[in-house]
Amino acid sequence: MAKLAFLGLGVMGYPMAGHLVSAGHEVTVYNRTPAKAEAWAKEHGGQTAPTPARAAVGAEIVFACVGRDEDLREVTLGKDGCFAAMREGSLFADHTTVSAAIARELDEAARAGKFGALDAPISGGQAGAESGQLTVMVGGSEEDFARAEPVMQAYAKRVGHMGPAGSGQTTKMVNQICIAGVLQGLSEGVSFAQAAGLDTGAVFDVIGKGAAQSWQMDNRADTMAQGEFDFGFAVDWMRKDLGLVLDEAERRGVALPLTALVDQFYKDVQAMGGGRQDTSSLIRRLTAFKGE
Repeated sequence: MAKLAFLGLGVMGYPMAGHLVSAGHEVTVYNRTPAKAEAWAKEHGGQTAPTPARAAVGAEIVFACVGRDEDLREVTLGKDGCFAAMREGSLFADHTTVSAAIARELDEAARAGKFGALDAPISGGQAGAESGQLTVMVGGSEEDFARAEPVMQAYAKRVGHMGPAGSGQTTKMVNQICIAGVLQGLSEGVSFAQAAGLDTGAVFDVIGKGAAQSWQMDNRADTMAQGEFDFGFAVDWMRKDLGLVLDEAERRGVALPLTALVDQFYKDVQAMGGGRQDTSSLIRRLTAFKGE
């Protein structure tokens, strides 16, 4: 099995790194809050490191799952960043959802250091990370993908190679565009069904077997109707992602009117105090308009 490093033990990285240990790999972890790394090592039996660079020493693959572009730049190119310690022929694989621009920047820096780099954002949320059922969208060379894919299978149900550097991040942007639009439609559908006096459970049981079916409908329609919004991926993070989408769309001259509108709707949810609620809380705008 492989000698690995994992940088970032948030709600996604913590279980993902654990799955790598369960698959038999030797894993050293780094987290900005050392206590969390120590807790992870106590639970999973891996090693901890005080810096990203120390974690990367001798690693065949260094994984990262942090927060934003600036966090990723810090753990890779910053003081004590892992790139300075990575050996020739090793591989960096980033699971953070960030801009395509930084993915291409890190690919260039890795090639200068004579090691590989992959941008590999994930979908499936905290539940998918914990169950090992994530979807991974990978940008980078086919050779580097072939090296990483068997290792990523420890926490994924689907790992796809999407093209050269940056393609993983732009694929994740497509994912978020589609989710935003579906959730707005589902919010309006739930709200309309309630206003019409329908049994929402019965409604979505029926239409969920037809063309209207979606993952969001199957997993969130009932809880949206009940006003429950504590299921993982937060509004604050969705707005971060949609900001990346809209910046990239502007750079490419692509119009995304619905995505831009839903982004502003999520801004309304933040103003209502829902920034840490999950993305299905989009329906709160509609119930608020009805005075509920």
